[in-house]
Amino acid sequence: MNYFSEQKFTKTNFNELEKADYDNCVFSEINFSGQNLSDFKFSDCDFKDCDLSNAKINQTAIRDVVFKNCKMIGLNFEHAHSFNISFKFEDCILDHSSFYQLDIRKTTFKNSSLKEADFTETNLSNSFFDHSNLTNAVFDRTILDNANLKNAINYSIDPTKNQLKKTKFAKDNLAGLLDRLQIIIE
Repeated sequence: MNYFSEQKFTKTNFNELEKADYDNCVFSEINFSGQNLSDFKFSDCDFKDCDLSNAKINQTAIRDVVFKNCKMIGLNFEHAHSFNISFKFEDCILDHSSFYQLDIRKTTFKNSSLKEADFTETNLSNSFFDHSNLTNAVFDRTILDNANLKNAINYSIDPTKNQLKKTKFAKDNLAGLLDRLQIIIE
C-alpha cells in the first residue's frame, strides 16, 4: 500500500484518492460522497469543507482525524477499523450517522448536527457535545460517564437505559432526561 505524508489535497488538484496510508495530510473542499474509502488509513489528518456523505468506510483506519465544516450524512463509523479510532468534529453535519458499539471516549462534537445519529452501546466517556443538536439521536446502553452535554440541545436520554455517572447537563435542559417519564416540567 502506498504512503502519503504531509500532503495537501484540494478540489483543484484532486482526481481520485488512491487507496493508501495517509499521515498528517490535509483534505480540503473535496467531494467524497458515496465513494468507497474502505481499507484506507488516515492518521493525524484534517478534512476541511469536505462532503463524505454515504461514503463506504469498511475497515478504514481513522486515527486522530479532525473534521471541520464537513457534511457526513449517513456515515457508518461502526464499519471503520475500531482499533484506536479517534476523531474530532467541528461545524459538521453528521445526521443519520452511526457510531454503534464504538469506543470513542474523549470525542468532541462542536457546533455539529447529530440528528438521528445512533450511539447505541457506544462508549462516549469524557466526550464533549458543545452546542451540538441531538434531535432524535439514539442513546441506548450508551456509556456517558463524565461526558459534557451542558451546551447540547434537543437530546433525549433515558437515565435508566444509559450509564450517566458524573455526566454534566445544564439545568435548563433537564427535560431531555425526563421526557421518557411523560411528566410535565413548567
